[in-house]
Amino acid sequence: MGWTTAATTAALLLIGLCGTACTSAEPESSAGGPDPGRSGVDDVLARGELRVCSTGDYRPFTYRDAAGDWSGIDVDMARDLARSLDVRATFVATTWESLGEDFRQRCDIGVGGISITLERARTASFSDPYLVDGKTPITRCENASRFQTVRQIDQPGVRAVVNPGGTNERFAREELHRAEIVTHPDNNTIFEEVRTGRADLMITDGAETRWQAKRHPELCAVHPDEPFTFAEKAYLLPRGDVVLQQYVNEWLRLRQHDGTYDRIAEPWIG
Repeated sequence: MGWTTAATTAALLLIGLCGTACTSAEPESSAGGPDPGRSGVDDVLARGELRVCSTGDYRPFTYRDAAGDWSGIDVDMARDLARSLDVRATFVATTWESLGEDFRQRCDIGVGGISITLERARTASFSDPYLVDGKTPITRCENASRFQTVRQIDQPGVRAVVNPGGTNERFAREELHRAEIVTHPDNNTIFEEVRTGRADLMITDGAETRWQAKRHPELCAVHPDEPFTFAEKAYLLPRGDVVLQQYVNEWLRLRQHDGTYDRIAEPWIG
């Protein structure tokens, strides 16, 4: 028997032994595997629920009170997004330290003054930015002239308070080497440390300094229109879900131009 004849015979024998099992293997694998065309939008619609991760401690964007009620610019925007999909919004409490992991495991979108960073971009995607901001100090008004620059702040005896786990702490630890960095675990009460003099200042996003200065006349936002850094705020989205990202971006673009975003933001920041 020649090589060609032997190979043909072996192939025919293999086909005969395989029978219907071989012909049905591919359809079963295809039916049981993930649908490559399915998006988070489909999952949200099927579930009837938009799961929203947020820290609840970063006004004016997100706040969760002692009774568990949520408010803030991004909270109301997330509710509007859910309405646009004809589903309910369910908020999932997280922290700045655990935001990435909680989002990947439990949520469809993350909101609440989240800054776009390269570190976050390694494991998630973002919507289009909706706000440009940056780090700037807030202090008691009588001290505002003392803390105009990072060099003025980074002096022995200056106490800068930070909330752990986010971009505020990262900025402080990268830029302040002689000043004392004091951590305070509750971002809802952290400004009391500055008001009462237990800390000299906090460096945070300009939008938050404006909000706190509006609430507490003894506190002054130091040049919030000329911050130390450049940052953009956006909504956190699953990496690679182009359909969900496109939907959120189109919704955001419409809401920024039909007056919805301004109406929601006005009570918080004017």
